[in-house]
Amino acid sequence: MENKHRIPFSLTGVIISIGIVFGDIGTSPLYVMRVILNTLPDSQLTRPEYILGAVSCVIWTLTLQTTLKYVVITLRADNNGEGGILALYALIRQKFGWAFVIAIFGAATLLADGVITPAITVISAIEGLNASIPAVPVIPLTIVIVLLLFMIQPLGSGSLGRYFGIVMVCWFGMMAVVGGVNLSNNLSVLQAFNPMMAIRFLAEAPQMLMILSAIFLCTTGAEALYSDLGHCGLKNIRVSWVFVKIALIVNYLGQAAWILKHPQSVSPEINPFFEMMPSGFRLAGVGIATLAAIIASQALISGSFTVISEAISLNLWPNVIIKYPAKSKGQMYIPSINHIMMALCILIIIMFQSSLRLEAAYGLAITLSMLMTTFLLYLYFEKNSVPKFLSLPLTCFFATVEITFFMANMLKFRHGGYMPIAIAGFLATVMYSWFTGRRIKREYTVYDQLDDNYLNQIVRISEDESIPKFATNLIYIVKANKTHFLESKITYSLFKNTPKRADTYWFVRVKRTDQPYEFSFSKIVLVPRKIFRIDMNVGFKVDIHTDQYVRLITLKLEKEGLVDLSSRYPSMQNRKDTSGDYKFMVVDRIFRNVEMTFKQQLIFSCYNLIKRFSTSDTQIYDIDPTLAYVEFVPITERSASSDILTELISRSRSENS
Repeated sequence: MENKHRIPFSLTGVIISIGIVFGDIGTSPLYVMRVILNTLPDSQLTRPEYILGAVSCVIWTLTLQTTLKYVVITLRADNNGEGGILALYALIRQKFGWAFVIAIFGAATLLADGVITPAITVISAIEGLNASIPAVPVIPLTIVIVLLLFMIQPLGSGSLGRYFGIVMVCWFGMMAVVGGVNLSNNLSVLQAFNPMMAIRFLAEAPQMLMILSAIFLCTTGAEALYSDLGHCGLKNIRVSWVFVKIALIVNYLGQAAWILKHPQSVSPEINPFFEMMPSGFRLAGVGIATLAAIIASQALISGSFTVISEAISLNLWPNVIIKYPAKSKGQMYIPSINHIMMALCILIIIMFQSSLRLEAAYGLAITLSMLMTTFLLYLYFEKNSVPKFLSLPLTCFFATVEITFFMANMLKFRHGGYMPIAIAGFLATVMYSWFTGRRIKREYTVYDQLDDNYLNQIVRISEDESIPKFATNLIYIVKANKTHFLESKITYSLFKNTPKRADTYWFVRVKRTDQPYEFSFSKIVLVPRKIFRIDMNVGFKVDIHTDQYVRLITLKLEKEGLVDLSSRYPSMQNRKDTSGDYKFMVVDRIFRNVEMTFKQQLIFSCYNLIKRFSTSDTQIYDIDPTLAYVEFVPITERSASSDILTELISRSRSENS
């Protein structure tokens, strides 16, 4: 069934895609050729076969890695219009549950890359401005721009994308024109389209791995391209990529033509991107590059929000507040992630101080993210019964390319590559601890059946006037999948703790689904007019307002004659508004006297630490604080039996003797 929330193709959609999706990959010409020149020995800087071979590598990397793998193949693996490595995992997790480890590591490395992207793109552009105006303070100005970028995120990527798209269209147009002018002066650079130029270059070039690590930078935005699928739509991204790729290739060819025409000016310190501009236009070009660099960071930031949102729905990340600045599809803002990324980005700028040092840290993490996507893509092929004569060669080819790039980028580890790996390692630890800690909790979860005895006991409590009334409508937030079962923690709260007397009991389950915009509910009448079960299915991009939804659903049931919501307090009967009060119970469990292995203890300690800093359940469910009650119960209650007492007394006597 076609999902009604898929974004249709339109000119506006194409412009927004250019602004949001291709910022990262679209600013790679700012530094790729400079890094390649910095990698080649001085004696090889002006050899035509080396320059053309390097550009040929760039062209075919963009063609095979970005166009074929992501634009043609991977974008088809969408989860109801949503993309990204976790959306891909969501499609296969029912069959390959163990693949969560791959998904965790891929998502963590993508997020780590998102921290470095704003730093390297903005600082590269500001350095170009500094070359024209030496008085410009590079680091302070970069920090100010990055701060402003993160501060405008609450506006939403859709509203930003309209303006960003116009600027980026100008950016790609400028790159194509400037590159085309230089290309027209030396059409021999068109030989770079011959893949044999790339093969011979890699076979003969010294320090091949170092050069590969530089070439890989041309495709670093491809993974973010997949993550931004939900913001822009498949057709819009594919059509805009045609324009973007042409502009990129023309610019790279133009840089190569300028290098071959001005061999005396070539050195590792110069940036051919700015040098090939006419001197009268250079300052304006630097200004546009600065704007493009700012916009480039948006692709990774908005992609990071999508990754975290999907991680929460898959229980891979602790609950945090997600805001939706606009009603249009894909518009979200996660304050906590925005603040963390901003702090880390500024820290990295202060630590590395220059784009050359940042380039040494860039690219290593994203190679791992791409490799994890390749593995998950193969599992997706398996789930969808794609013939192995197609899936295996594709997987082996892309895996070989990405493993080669990874080995090349590992040379950067000591020179700064450790930073994104350290960030990714921390994020992966959080994800693994949260996912596994919740799984350990589930292993100790006991469910009680809602049989006649159980329901009759609730009715007796409701009719026992010796118990102070807790509420007219008492709503328990439950997580049991089966409709006629409840977690034992609910039983403990109802019966073993102070009994909860109410006129009507509601057991409400809110389930986040893999479908982004789903909203549906079902009801079961357990005891007529007394006890109900409500199951709400809410897509991971739909706001949760549990108290509002419950009120609307209960009012609907009252209109159907299934329940009486009026207040039962005698003193309230004469009022015009006789609706009863609502109270929401959120029951959490704590471990007591539970024996676990050392590994479980370590994981659960991390889980508890993470939970302490995460958002509370009442905030996540968006329950009015004046109506919410949080109660803690033990996961396992050890009975003080006579056997335990006998054992303790016996041990005491033996020690005293």
